[in-house]
Amino acid sequence: MDFSQAPGLIYAEISLWLRNAIRYLPELAVAIIIFVLFTFASRWISRGFVNGLRRVSNNESVINLTGAVLRFVVVSIGLFIALGILGLDKTVTSLLAGAGVIALAVGFAFQDLTANFISGTMIALARPIQVGDTVETNGYTGKVLDIKLRSIVIDNGQGQTVEIPSKDVFQKPITNFSRIGQRRIELAAGVSYLDDLATAQKIARAAVSQLPFVLKNHPVDLHYRNFADANIQFVLWFWINPAATNPNLALSEAIMAVKRAFDAHQILIVFAGQTFDLKQKLLNEPVVKD
Repeated sequence: MDFSQAPGLIYAEISLWLRNAIRYLPELAVAIIIFVLFTFASRWISRGFVNGLRRVSNNESVINLTGAVLRFVVVSIGLFIALGILGLDKTVTSLLAGAGVIALAVGFAFQDLTANFISGTMIALARPIQVGDTVETNGYTGKVLDIKLRSIVIDNGQGQTVEIPSKDVFQKPITNFSRIGQRRIELAAGVSYLDDLATAQKIARAAVSQLPFVLKNHPVDLHYRNFADANIQFVLWFWINPAATNPNLALSEAIMAVKRAFDAHQILIVFAGQTFDLKQKLLNEPVVKD
């Protein structure tokens, strides 16, 4: 090789590059303009979509993620169009193939994480539960504190928070105590065989109906269930607004109200073994013994 020709070869190669660059300047300018336009358009489209999504969902995590994904998609379309204008079709094909391989690898590597994100998105859009609802799911009961993409955070009412994966919440049954705005409380007890059942029923219903937190548009029901060894068992139902009244406190107040009313009318609740003797003492009657 004659090294004396090297400067001429280098000059010729540089000249070729410059001529090609000048020839491709219009296509390059158009490609840059299109990419910039798509970049600005991605912001406008994402902002409009996010504003519309906020009307149907209050989950900021889902809203922000959706806006970011939409912006990325629009910018990617602009990039592919710009590369196509420059005649880099093989580069576009390679990018698409590489993106597909990367997406497949990530999907297999993070199956649970992906499932939780998709489930969290579906929960945020379908809204089977909302922040502030009292729910029961996956064996936990409490108030929903936060709905994330990956998990649902609830307050179990015992001083702890429970974070449940979104996939488990989405795939398993959910009991929502706040959706309807009404909750039925059940009080189970029993009266002695010596008491008049109709009278006991009337007294118990009246005592619970007077409690301030009991909903007046639902009747207080009392039904007898069965004959037990020591008493006749019954169940009393009343309705409350779970958003305004603690269910446990409501049940406690109802138990005390029924007990006070029964004591005032000398009605016995549960007395195994000595029901008849205790009833006779309350009525100031002599106890008959064999």
